[in-house]
Amino acid sequence: MTVRVIDVRERVMQQNDLMAAEVRRQLEDAGVPALNLVSSPGAGKTLLLERTLAALEPELRMAVVVGDVQTQNDADRLARHTTRLVQAVVTGGACHLDARQVQTALQAIALDDTDLLFIENVGNLVCPASWDLGETAKVVVFSVTEGEDKPLKYPKMFRHARYAILNKIDLLPHLDFDVERAIGYARDVNPNLEIILTSAQTGEGMNDWYDFLRSHVARARHVVSGY
Repeated sequence: MTVRVIDVRERVMQQNDLMAAEVRRQLEDAGVPALNLVSSPGAGKTLLLERTLAALEPELRMAVVVGDVQTQNDADRLARHTTRLVQAVVTGGACHLDARQVQTALQAIALDDTDLLFIENVGNLVCPASWDLGETAKVVVFSVTEGEDKPLKYPKMFRHARYAILNKIDLLPHLDFDVERAIGYARDVNPNLEIILTSAQTGEGMNDWYDFLRSHVARARHVVSGY
C-alpha cells in the first residue's frame, strides 16, 4: 500500500508567509516601521515598552499589539501609558504570534495616524523565530540574569534578529555576568547584529533605544516621501 504524507506545517507556513507579505506591503505603503520584540519570559520587554510609551508619546504615534499565552496582563500594563488602542492577542496556548493575527490587528489601526508599530511577541525564543509577521525587523531582548550563552542556546532567534537589547544592566554589580562575552557570543551567531545595552528599570541606555526608534521612523518617512 502506498502512503501519502501531507506536510501540514509546511502548508501552514506558506499561508503565513503570504499573509506576512501582505502585512509588510501595508506597512511599507503607509511608511510605518514594525518592530517584533521577542524574548524569553522575564527578560523585561514589557517594562521596556512601558518606559518607551511613557517617554515618547506624543512625539511618536505608537501602536502596540501584544501577544500572550493566556492573559492580557501585559496589554493592560501598556495601556496605562498611552491614549491609543493596545491590542491583546491571547493565543490560548500557542507559543507565538502569526501573520494572520497581526493582519487582523491592523484592521483596527489607523496607519495614516501611526508612526511606529510594536509587536510584543509571546515570551519564547524558539517558536517566534520561525514565523514572519511582516515586521520590519525582529528585536531580540535578553537580560544579564539569563547567562552570557543565551545566543548560543537559541541561535536561530539571534540569527533572524537584526537588533538585540541586553537589558537589566543595572544588576551587573550583583551578578557574575561578562558583557563582552555575551556580546561576543551574539556576534558569533550573527556578525551583523546591532546591540543596545539598557536598564528599563533605571533608564540607563534608554536614550540610545529612543534614538534608535526615532531613526527608524525618520527613515520610513524618508522612503515614503521619496526624498
